[in-house]
Amino acid sequence: MKARSLFLVVLMLCYPLTSMAGTIKGKVTAKGARDASDVVVFIDEVADGFKPPKEHAKMDQKNLTFIPHVLPIIQGTIVDYLNSDDVLHNVFTPDKCAEKFNLGTWPKGETRSYTFKERGCVSVMLCNVHPEMEAWIVVLQNPYFFKTDKDGVFTIENVPAGKYTLRVWHKKLKGEPQEIEVPETGDITVDFVIKK
Repeated sequence: MKARSLFLVVLMLCYPLTSMAGTIKGKVTAKGARDASDVVVFIDEVADGFKPPKEHAKMDQKNLTFIPHVLPIIQGTIVDYLNSDDVLHNVFTPDKCAEKFNLGTWPKGETRSYTFKERGCVSVMLCNVHPEMEAWIVVLQNPYFFKTDKDGVFTIENVPAGKYTLRVWHKKLKGEPQEIEVPETGDITVDFVIKK
């Protein structure tokens, strides 16, 4: 009986914590692009501060392409750049928010890293050996974001209940931010149309 009572107390204490988060669902429609891939949907700001993950984010250079093409991260995240090609590669950015870094040139199998310190930084990644190569890093304040596939569908789970500004980023198209209220349980549906 005591064990059952203790279980009920623990359940009551835990229930509010697990029930105070909702899910944001929706779809991005891209007008003027081939499809709706690589759109970052994100909450602009959440009251609690967030530490960057201990595990580094990864961006590969393979078949003369940056993989992934768009990488959303939390402020303070370290990104490791791996060269998986049989040729030399370089990584640099002309963007001031990423200190205009240039990691130099290195051969297959080696990795170089950079820590993205500035929130709101949208930085293009380039290779001075192969000028056709291009990728993007999007530095965000919190982990409540999603990068779309071709269909534009997104789901952001376990968002603390509350009022937020939901935004979208695309390298060429723009969309209007939306004010939303995430429920304590269940889903909220938000759709975006992005265009030039």
